Amino acid sequence: MKIFDSHAHIYDKCFTSDFTEMLENAYNADVHAIMIVGTDISSSKKAVNIAKSYKNLFASIGFHPHDAKNCSDKNIKILKKLAENSCVKAWGEIGLDFNRMFSSVVIQEKWFEKQIQAAKELDLPVIFHERDSKGRFLEILNLYKNEKIKGVIHCFSGSGNELLKYLDMGYFIGITGILTLKQRGQSLRELVKMIPDKKILIETDAPYLAPSPYKNKTRRNEPAFVRSVLIKLSQIKKQEPEKLGKIIWNNTCSLFNI
Repeated sequence: MKIFDSHAHIYDKCFTSDFTEMLENAYNADVHAIMIVGTDISSSKKAVNIAKSYKNLFASIGFHPHDAKNCSDKNIKILKKLAENSCVKAWGEIGLDFNRMFSSVVIQEKWFEKQIQAAKELDLPVIFHERDSKGRFLEILNLYKNEKIKGVIHCFSGSGNELLKYLDMGYFIGITGILTLKQRGQSLRELVKMIPDKKILIETDAPYLAPSPYKNKTRRNEPAFVRSVLIKLSQIKKQEPEKLGKIIWNNTCSLFNI
């Protein structure tokens, strides 16, 4: 079985002491590819440097909405230069997050749209982030509905209505370990039944969002644990993990042009 962790932050300092072992654990769990996702200039550079050094590791560059206050036209140019590396396969994660408000609404929206334009110029798919935007995220996506921008809604946790709108726009849906959690994942387990197999990606968001049964054993999520997401998803979809895993592997490679 070949599994693709489509979203991880393995440059995080919590992986420094056992980075090689972490990758070996992933491989032993059938995780044969990882998308390393940047959230600002520093992490994007780290993602690229790691991806350049390992086979089947890839990088995404961008400014997370939390870090939008640090974005600038100069930094967009730096990211575009990074994108010249062949390991860079996506732009993101970018979007809106009105939960913690580390960056103002005006700043988030400005750099969200500018980054969409940058990704479009480079013909890169987009990794989208949305949290508590009260419909504003969808309003902005609607502005680009006819421009055929490829992308994935990272860590989907929205409503059924939002899900249908994302699918109508052609986006893939990223499913995390939340799916495996008894209470927090209850709604998501119902909604994934609505997602066509050909539009699903799975991800860890490592080192965050550890799935069951690891959540009670460790606070750190890692790529190996994405296997639990696939197993739970296959149970809900009533499919063999190997069959569904192959479909999702192909989905991920198709989105990221790998």
